[in-house]
Amino acid sequence: MIDRTIIESDIIEINKLIKSKHLSAKEVTQTCINLAEKCQPNLNCFISLEVEDALTQAQNLDKKISKGEDIGPLGGIPLAHKDMYYRKGQISTCGSKIRKNWKANTTATVLTKLDQAGFINMGTLNMAEFATGATGHNEHWGHCRNPWNNQYITGGSSSGSGSAVGSRSIFGSLGSDTGGSVRLPATACGVVGLKPTHGLISRYGIMPLSYSMDTVGPLTRNVKDNARITDIIKGYDQKDTTTINRTTDSYEMQCGLDIKGMRIGVPRNYYFEIASDEIKEKINSVLKIFKGLGVDIIEVTLPDMHQITHLSNIVFPSEACAIHANWLRDCRDDYQPQVRTRYEPGLHIPANKYLRALDMRPYLLREYIEKGLNNVDVLILPGMPFEVPKIDETNVAASPKMAETIASISWCTRPTNYLGVPSLSVPCGFTSNGLPTAFQITGRPFSEGTLYRFAHTYQEVTTWHKELPNSLSN
Repeated sequence: MIDRTIIESDIIEINKLIKSKHLSAKEVTQTCINLAEKCQPNLNCFISLEVEDALTQAQNLDKKISKGEDIGPLGGIPLAHKDMYYRKGQISTCGSKIRKNWKANTTATVLTKLDQAGFINMGTLNMAEFATGATGHNEHWGHCRNPWNNQYITGGSSSGSGSAVGSRSIFGSLGSDTGGSVRLPATACGVVGLKPTHGLISRYGIMPLSYSMDTVGPLTRNVKDNARITDIIKGYDQKDTTTINRTTDSYEMQCGLDIKGMRIGVPRNYYFEIASDEIKEKINSVLKIFKGLGVDIIEVTLPDMHQITHLSNIVFPSEACAIHANWLRDCRDDYQPQVRTRYEPGLHIPANKYLRALDMRPYLLREYIEKGLNNVDVLILPGMPFEVPKIDETNVAASPKMAETIASISWCTRPTNYLGVPSLSVPCGFTSNGLPTAFQITGRPFSEGTLYRFAHTYQEVTTWHKELPNSLSN
């Protein structure tokens, strides 16, 4: 049986109901299991669905509640994560054939933090192979499918995260974002997804792809839930030397703060160059809502974003091939062609060209802030520049159209990974094909609280995030 009260609620509501004994953790978990089992044949979002372990965790939490013990801010909340987060002694496939049976010898810092917060682990989620792919195609584990229409892509590479959260099978998920891999699935599946500032969240115990562009971010049903998870997993980690040791205010507490009199910047250049008329119309509708909330809308001109994208396309394959060099030599044919073809050019990029691309980053970031954010609080951008495409339309494997397809889908997301700035994807309606779309809200480094503030205010006056997908209609 599927309890619609549960699947229509969010993390904060359910956590309160469980703590107050109006719901049991077991009831909530069983509802999510039932829905996951119903959706899995059509969506293929799970790699492993760990039913018995999840129910055991839930029963243990219910016992703690009966004893008056605190169960934490995620107590009783079923989550599942992209299958690249290591848990000691457990298989982590990374969506690949190469690691199909590989067991981790450590546990990711973010999983340890979520464990301490009381979440219920529902299993592991499908993903693009080794987190490489903007569409969600996977020849090893099967393509993940969109909960609004399973003929359409989920976006990638956190495909299972977008599909599972979008279908309401779970309340949230950790994805990873190197060029849009949280925000694209969030856009395509109608959920909220954060790409944080580089260094805000530990990456220890996670399969790397690009040392200087990888980030960890949550996908959730709404903005406030997203803020709660980020509050839990953020912070310095001595096991990850790239994390920044700084104090940040509670993001959840910043949801609901007034935005009247604040400023939004809208870029004149780059972001709308290949945007469809329908996407432009959706963004204009978003801006109209913010204007009605007393926010000033200002046009800005950004630095040469084509150059920034070009530099990211030097950094990514250089770093990816450094990680995959031995496998590319020893088991090249175990990669699906689309993934292998994206890594191998990195073997031929000169070191001086790669180092120059890294060296340019702080200068271009400074220029981005001075030109784009000097007189505004945030920028509003499209999530995907056109309507979500079908799986068959984007299954280009290693064909000449592969690079073009990936570049167009990730047109609006890739630059922020090179720059290291935060960006939040927020649902803003549906296009004529019936699929969700979203806007991105982007700001200065470590401005996540401001992004959540704007996005939560938007969701207070809209209902797009409350819509339920077609996978729940039967």
